[in-house]
Amino acid sequence: MKKLLIILMTLTVALFLASCTTSDVTGDETVDTGDAAAELALAECLTESGAKFYGAYWCPHCEDQKAMFGSAIDAAPYVECTEFEAECNAAGITGYPTWIFGDGTVVQGSQSFEALASYSGCEY
Repeated sequence: MKKLLIILMTLTVALFLASCTTSDVTGDETVDTGDAAAELALAECLTESGAKFYGAYWCPHCEDQKAMFGSAIDAAPYVECTEFEAECNAAGITGYPTWIFGDGTVVQGSQSFEALASYSGCEY
């Protein structure tokens, strides 16, 4: 019984760690451009273009990506997968953060503003 408990705990930890994407970061997610207007315009354009940013509150890469937008994150197309699990499952989300753009392109990992603009056709 003790072995089974240890195996289950190990599997749970392994699944938790596997669910948070550790892919390379495109760009520098910690840079604050200080241009709130540009960040807001990009967030609004991403939303209008059909892009979606899927993440989870416990994922450090997601928190970094959200922090890039500052207060403009409220206008960004963010989907919290712990709250909207069915939507994330339907979109095939297997790791965080995941961006799905209007044309169906899927990109995992934190993205720079320039990369987001390029994938979505938005200006930045």
